[in-house]
Amino acid sequence: MFGLFKKFKDGFSKTVAAISEKTRGIFGGRSIDASSLETLEEALYTADFGVATTEEILTEIKSAYKADKDLRGQQAAAIGSSVLKRVLAGSERELTQAPTGPTVIVMIGVNGSGKTTTSAKLAWLLKQDGKSVMLAACDTFRAAAVEQLKAWATRLDLPIVASHTGADAAAVAFDAMQAAKARGCDYLIVDTAGRLHTKSNLMDELAKIRRVLQKNDPTAPHHSWLVVDGSLGTNSIEQARVFHKSFGITGLVVTKLDGTSRGGAIVGIWRELKLPIYFLGLGEQPEDLQPFSAENYSKAVFGTE
Repeated sequence: MFGLFKKFKDGFSKTVAAISEKTRGIFGGRSIDASSLETLEEALYTADFGVATTEEILTEIKSAYKADKDLRGQQAAAIGSSVLKRVLAGSERELTQAPTGPTVIVMIGVNGSGKTTTSAKLAWLLKQDGKSVMLAACDTFRAAAVEQLKAWATRLDLPIVASHTGADAAAVAFDAMQAAKARGCDYLIVDTAGRLHTKSNLMDELAKIRRVLQKNDPTAPHHSWLVVDGSLGTNSIEQARVFHKSFGITGLVVTKLDGTSRGGAIVGIWRELKLPIYFLGLGEQPEDLQPFSAENYSKAVFGTE
């Protein structure tokens, strides 16, 4: 399951465009100057890289510029890419399997973050890797959520355990765990209802799902991932902080990055919470869910090869 650089490049095209347009070709072949550095600073803030990361990138580029007044835009881009890669050191994490039984992954997040779509895409990706996967449609709160996941399961030929809208989500999780164990599945992916920390009933439901899963396997869930809409920019940091405090998030999936120019928010989430980033959503197709690569990300957002 190795992401292709082209996927990252295409997925971050809007972020790259936002930076390059503001800098009027700073990443082209011409030399940079003090004015273009100011414009680059504005571009990095606009792309939601945050104060700390923006300052680190600019400090290193300015240092190189002082040493070489003929510093070219392509060289500045390479420096920016290198800084990002360094800042993101440790942010990558490979998906691991539990020693026995199905590995349980619970998808958590607010409505509209892309949990249901991501659950299906992840199941498909694991299937392509030769793994057996079961889906659990535990978003019984949102109208049509169950049907949405069923449609994905049919399209991608994936087994699913589901009930009707309004059903007990924990009961669905229990049945899905039983079915995954009976079939000897490698993974069980649990799609949950979108929730805010202010909705105590839904937070209680999430805790109930965890308890039910642990009746079948005391070590479950093995992964609790927050699915974050990347287009929210720095607002996603507070969202991640709240969910991490209330549920104990073990990792992140950042979605919808192909439709935003604010692709720098990933860096802020990592710097603030040090939650590993497992996957990025870079498009509509199943194969557009890609394992996170700090190197590919760093190269893509600065348009370097």
